[in-house]
Amino acid sequence: MRKSDEQKIHVTEMKMLRWAGGITRLDKIRNEFIRGSFKVAEVQHKMQESRLRWYGHVMRRDKSHMTQRVMAIDEGKRGRGRPLTTWTRTVFNDMKTLGLTPEMTQDRIKWRTSIRRADPK
Repeated sequence: MRKSDEQKIHVTEMKMLRWAGGITRLDKIRNEFIRGSFKVAEVQHKMQESRLRWYGHVMRRDKSHMTQRVMAIDEGKRGRGRPLTTWTRTVFNDMKTLGLTPEMTQDRIKWRTSIRRADPK
């Protein structure tokens, strides 16, 4: 997903939260306060958590499973210019920001607790 798509989702979510709370933009209330009053996390964090949850699920599969074989396919020689943002690259960036390693996926409980950050208590 592109940054512009994430931004559009964020704007739409904030519009819905403001509408549900009866808050207008003229009230000049910060998004963090609105989000805190509804106790919801940002959509970006929810998407990151779901990507990492799926990655952990795939990595715990048998090595001969189709998803494992597809993940192991080499992308080959790339052309000039900036490389395209792939799902795998996005997952590795998410793992890097949270300080996770691919080996941690084998322990399901530990993996799920370390990636769970989208739902505030």
